[in-house]
Amino acid sequence: MEATLQSIRRLLTAFVLAISIGVTLGFLFARYRFLDDTLGFLVVALQTVPSIAWLPFAIIWFGMNDFSVVFITTLGATWTMAMSSRTGIMNIPPLYLKAARTMGTGNGFKMFYQVMVPAAFPHMITGVRVAWAFAWRALVSGELIAKGVGLGQLLQDGRSLSDTALMLCVVIIIAVLGTLSDHFCFKRLEDTILVRYGLAENKNKK
Repeated sequence: MEATLQSIRRLLTAFVLAISIGVTLGFLFARYRFLDDTLGFLVVALQTVPSIAWLPFAIIWFGMNDFSVVFITTLGATWTMAMSSRTGIMNIPPLYLKAARTMGTGNGFKMFYQVMVPAAFPHMITGVRVAWAFAWRALVSGELIAKGVGLGQLLQDGRSLSDTALMLCVVIIIAVLGTLSDHFCFKRLEDTILVRYGLAENKNKK
């Protein structure tokens, strides 16, 4: 139980960071062509690098502790979130933005959270779901190597003891947690937002 709670704590910390950083990067790349042309390719490049490849750097920089695991877990989810946010914002119909400006929204933060985020949400929620899965992979990979209590360390203990039952239990726990969180959290959040902003009908038509 303690291992599960510790892993969830690390995962949620990293996931919140990844969402915040990813959405911000996606917005900047979508709104500023110069940034997208000069730095956008780095997001694609970094997305192809396995998160575990950053663990040696994290251990050198931060040591074998929670921060290293949170660091690589954040990296594992950030780039997917950035790409989905960028795509969602770039695909917003110009008419939405024009209508918002006509109604006095302006081009600042109000435009971002009142118009852009809701309009880009169908793309973003897909990114959130994929980022959640990538975050789990990075988390377990990091916990397999870094010290501390967690599901990854339980897997490592099972390997050391040749305890296949323990390893299978850990895999099942991860699968169940991932499935339940997707269905009861992300799916419901998606449905709620789509209904709130009048996008549910368009989704059903598709």
